[in-house]
Amino acid sequence: MKIGLDQFVARRAALMAQMSPGSIAIIPSAQMKQRNSDVEYPFRQDSNFYYLTGFNEPDAVLLLMPGRTDGESVLFCRNRDKLMEIWNGYRAGPEGAVNDYGMDEAHAIDEVDDILPGLLNGVSRIYYSIGKDEELDQRVRHWLNLIRAKVRQGAVAPSELVMLDCLLHEMRLIKGDAEKEMMRRAGEISAQGHIKAMQLCKPGVMEYQLEAEILHHFAMNGARQPAYSTIVGGGANACVLHYIENSEPLNDGDLVLIDAGCELDHYAGDITRTFPVNGRFSPEQAAIYELVLKAQKACIEFAKPGVLWEAVHEKSVEVLTTGLIELGLLSGTLSEEISAGRYRDFYMHRIGHWLGMDVHDVGDYKVDGEWRPLEPGMVMTVEPGIYIAADNENVEPRWRGIGVRIEDDILITAEGNENLTAAVPKEIAEIEALMAAK
Repeated sequence: MKIGLDQFVARRAALMAQMSPGSIAIIPSAQMKQRNSDVEYPFRQDSNFYYLTGFNEPDAVLLLMPGRTDGESVLFCRNRDKLMEIWNGYRAGPEGAVNDYGMDEAHAIDEVDDILPGLLNGVSRIYYSIGKDEELDQRVRHWLNLIRAKVRQGAVAPSELVMLDCLLHEMRLIKGDAEKEMMRRAGEISAQGHIKAMQLCKPGVMEYQLEAEILHHFAMNGARQPAYSTIVGGGANACVLHYIENSEPLNDGDLVLIDAGCELDHYAGDITRTFPVNGRFSPEQAAIYELVLKAQKACIEFAKPGVLWEAVHEKSVEVLTTGLIELGLLSGTLSEEISAGRYRDFYMHRIGHWLGMDVHDVGDYKVDGEWRPLEPGMVMTVEPGIYIAADNENVEPRWRGIGVRIEDDILITAEGNENLTAAVPKEIAEIEALMAAK
């Protein structure tokens, strides 16, 4: 499953339509990263670069120049090299960049220092995300200085440097139809991975074995990489929000929290489910679980166009705090506990985040200092949780070591929202029935 070339061409055109006349945007690719000795990490393209190109090679730079008569999109990339392609795989080369990726013009990356400074002559504004790549920042400054050194020869150097993020990230925040389909599929694959883990789980299984089952399912369905490091936390490990060691055995009577999602053609799924290792919730586990589920359902129902981002979080705080009081884990009134922030002993994170090409996707949560309203095309996670540390002596022993989070991926639509990851069971009866039937 791939997003079509026409989508990348349209995105470049849409970005250039927002740029000022006589400007240029400089967007670099990701680079290979060394893991150890002569081994490199698997390559993952920069999200901004891929969003505009679909080009999945390192050592490349995209230029966008609206209104340029000789071509508005220019790509610098690696040349074809038969020897290196034997070792490391096919390269598109400049010719392939034009023929296969819709670029107006392409050159070898080795020529960027010779060609790019000349393209800056007469440009009034540079759009560039400074601060992400120190080496490239220095090269951009060098290119600027080269053209500035020629002003007495009639050259005109750019006078403004503007962060590209303000335009590009707003584009990425609102998903198009092709992106929605990709994220639906990523959600489906991720959901089935969680179901596989529920079916495999039993006392004595290792946390990493559930992780392996999930990653195997992702890869078998075309998603070779997870969108983030998989969390499989049994028992008290579920109370560590970013627990990724996944090295402990799963014990009878404990819950296990799994936070895992695949990445499909650079688009992320992100799901959390919590379920009993032995397939049956204890009364205390069920009470905490039902409270988290109640909060999640309330927030999903609430998330619709026009609702402020912060209001969804406030809804989760209200429902969870009310339930914690009813269970005796908090003792004040609702207003007192929220005002004092004592609920944060059990719910220390926010309701969710934007989701897209990055699992914590780009896009501002506030606009002009105000929480932004939800809009159709946004995708957010809704993931309330309650975490009662094993050493929390302020609660009865029966509650200690219970950690529960429930997370789904929610697409905001004109009518309300669509749950992209609803295929994973989350009702207690459904989970217990699935695990009993394995």
